[in-house]
Formats: sequence, structure tokens, C-alpha cells
Amino acid sequence: MSAPYPPQRLAETINLQDRQVALAAPPGDLVVREHLGLITAPAVDGQVVYRTERGTLFETRAIKTPGDDYLLMFPTNALAVPEGRCHYGRQEQKANDLVAFRSSDQGATWHGLTRPIDIDYNLHGFIPLMPRAGAGIPEGRIYCFGTQPIWALHTTRRGLHENAPIGYRYSDDDGHTWSEVRLIRPVNDPGFTGMSVMRMCETEAGTWLLGAHEADWSYRPLLTRQYILRSEDQGQSWELLPDARHGGWHAGGFNRMDELRPIDLGNGQVYAMARTPEGHLWNLRSHDDGRTWSDPQPTPLIHPDAPPMLFKLSNGHLAAFHHNRHHDLDYSGLSGDKESLMGDRSEIWVALSTDGGRTWGQPRFVFANALAPVYDMPFMNHQCSYIDAFLDNGVLNIFVPHRWHQALHLRLPEASLSELPTSAEIF
Repeated sequence: MSAPYPPQRLAETINLQDRQVALAAPPGDLVVREHLGLITAPAVDGQVVYRTERGTLFETRAIKTPGDDYLLMFPTNALAVPEGRCHYGRQEQKANDLVAFRSSDQGATWHGLTRPIDIDYNLHGFIPLMPRAGAGIPEGRIYCFGTQPIWALHTTRRGLHENAPIGYRYSDDDGHTWSEVRLIRPVNDPGFTGMSVMRMCETEAGTWLLGAHEADWSYRPLLTRQYILRSEDQGQSWELLPDARHGGWHAGGFNRMDELRPIDLGNGQVYAMARTPEGHLWNLRSHDDGRTWSDPQPTPLIHPDAPPMLFKLSNGHLAAFHHNRHHDLDYSGLSGDKESLMGDRSEIWVALSTDGGRTWGQPRFVFANALAPVYDMPFMNHQCSYIDAFLDNGVLNIFVPHRWHQALHLRLPEASLSELPTSAEIF
């Protein structure tokens, strides 16, 4: 068993938008939240739901259940071998469980950890879907989609360690117990394997859209292709878009695109945002319920090789959380040892769109890591990426796998989003 992590402590200074900021005298009205290990806008506060003493935790995903609980799930090795990383990729033995925490008082208190899915293989993050009832789907059913690295269907060799079947389970008891897995076998590529961890959507017409990408780490630098899995019959059958392997989307000049997040805009319009190493988030759009898509194009939102964090607000507008930093101008492949790449994950800003992602407002500061580096890898020292969020009673509940070490629940009034400080207002 590995030794416990060193005690976390606040840094004396941090780099914020290429400026050195002393935490003893933060600029503007920013607030140092020592209990969280963050520096935040005044409207943002929260609590630590769970902190590992050894090992890691990965993508935090949460929903408000049909029974009005908050359900938070994430992969961790707390119940398996409590050392090293718990990501399913490259693993040839049990290394994680998808665990759950639950709150019955709107996040004031949390109870866990439980293991609602008891299986002998590893899992990636929880992709929740609560579709409309009907057509065989009972009221209150919750789906859990995600990557399924079943031992017999997953290899760690030849650079294909992230590729596995994509599948789903469902729960009819508010997420306490889950069905056996059902694997997705697209009609045009039944053997498809890839990675899927970003939120999905159900369109106004009842179509389910789920992003998935394939990766080949034997290429230098890494090669990825992005796809959308589409179902018109509530998961009974699926099609792989834009085509069967290896015809997925990618950003020209980088041979990469992954971790796509679709959002339904209504009236047959679907907007999607994806990760690339080009220095910006990229987007694509469908005008026919996700059947066909525009060519991917870069947005103006500055972002490193990290995932989109895109959510719809109560008024139908879009909120894109992004890092607003990109310093890896000599891209040679994704590496957790690279300070320039991992350091860019330390800040979270948000931009708002009132027109379905066609234009974006100026970035506004949400929070940044305020803890001193204590790990031997930049991958962990700076991590504020992969956030998740949902709205409830006018409050945006934000969940952060901070430094792959603690699961944070932050609260931000939705009305305060447009009042968060810009860079000019901070400095």
C-alpha cells in the first residue's frame, strides 16, 4: 500500500492568466477558500464531499434524481487497491469502482461511499440520462451510460487501452441499484469500441445522442477520432456517426478530436462541443435531430487539450466552462508530465451564449486551484478540469474532481453567472 499523500496546503502565489497572484492579497474581489483549496469569485462557495488519503478519483458526475436526492458518482480505487491511478486504461486487474454519494437536503450534507454497481471489471465515469417516460420507459428511470472495459472485450496492447465497448445500465429505484449492462452495437459498426465519459442528451424528438471517441496511442503523437452514437428507439438500436470506424471527425493538423458533448436546442437543432489540442474548443451543429452534422470548426473559447464542460441554463442559453489558457504551443502528444499542458487546467472561466453557440460573451472567472504542488506529477498538481453541473432552484451545483484527489461540490447562483468578474475587472 502506498503512503498517504502529503498534507495539502495553500500556495503563497499562483499563476492566474499569466500573472503572479499573491493569495495573501488576492486581486479584485476574489476570495481564497482555504477549506476547498481554491480561489473563487465571491458568488462561488461549497464543500469537500470526499477526499482520498491514497490513490485517486476521477470524473465526478451528478444529477438530481426523480426522488429529489442529489446523486454523485465517480470512479475511485478507495474500495479496490488504494494506490496509484484508478483509470481503467492500461489496467489488467481490478483497479476501481464507480462509487456513489447521496444528499437528501440539496447538498447540505452528503452520505457515502457506496458501491451501487458491483462488478469484477473497472469503469469510467457516470454518464447520466433521465429520458422522458413512455415507449417502454417507466416514470423515474435513470440511465448510467459509459465505457465498459469488460476483460474479454478490452485490450491494453498496441496502444488501444482506452478503447472498450460502450454500454448502459438503468435504475428504477432512484439510483440505489442498477440493471446488468447492455452493450451498444451500432448497426453500421457492431464491434465499435472507444471511450465515452461526457454528458449526453435526449432531443425534443426523443432521440438519444452520445459522444464516443477511439484512440490509438501507438501513434506519436496520439491519434483520436470522434463519433456520435445515435438512437431513435430509446437505446434499442444505434447508428455510429458520421461513419463507421475509422471515419470519425478530427481537427486538421492535429489528428485529434475527442470527448464530445451534445446539447439539444429544440426544433431539430443540436449543438455539440469537442476537445482538441489546437488551443480552442471546437463545435459542430445539426439541423435534423442529429442525423447529419456540419464540419467541426474552432470556437473563440481558449482551451488546452482538455474536455468541453457545456451546460444549458434555465432560459435556454448555453454556459461553456473553459480553462481560458493555452500554452502548449509545441504539441507533441498528451502527457501528464508536461507542465505547460497540465498547468493550463488550473483555472475555470465561463462564457455565455444567447444564440445556441453561434457567438460567445467574454470569459468570466469562476475559480482556480490555490493549493501548492505536493505531487510528483503536473497531472495532479493543477487539475480543475472535467467539471460537471446541474441546476436546481436557481442554483448551479458544480462538481469538481479537484487534483484527482478530492470531490468538491460548489454552489453558484444562476443569476450570478453574468455578473462574475472578467479579467479586466480582476486586474
